[in-house]
Amino acid sequence: MEYKFYGWEQADVSPTAREYMDIETPRALYDLLSGIWCRSTCAPRMQQEWTEENKTLGQCSITAFLAQDIFGGKVYGILRPGGNYHCYNVVGDCKFDLTSEQFGDEVLDYGDNPEQFREVHFAKEEKRLRYEYLKRELEKREK
Repeated sequence: MEYKFYGWEQADVSPTAREYMDIETPRALYDLLSGIWCRSTCAPRMQQEWTEENKTLGQCSITAFLAQDIFGGKVYGILRPGGNYHCYNVVGDCKFDLTSEQFGDEVLDYGDNPEQFREVHFAKEEKRLRYEYLKRELEKREK
């Protein structure tokens, strides 16, 4: 598979959670999520624009926190116009953004961004429910 997400070249971190040991790298997680991301997992404000061709649209925070569950590390956010944060992962020296493709050719600044916390993001029930759905669907994978 050809990867286009930010950091794919060095996304070689290993899972830290025992139940996810079969997901060997963030690239493997991307492969699995590519079959799960859908309009229902997209942020409600973006669902009208979601398409099969742009599967990562509106999936950033729920994906980043799921990746954190699997690989550890921290989630950071890039402040976007309108006041929302676009979330990505940092594990040790590895920085990756499984949902960066939604921005097309736009170059995002992955330096010096604030850490993001699930307690804040999941205070929005719809976001917590979308994360739980994504996680449940991932757990259905063949191991």
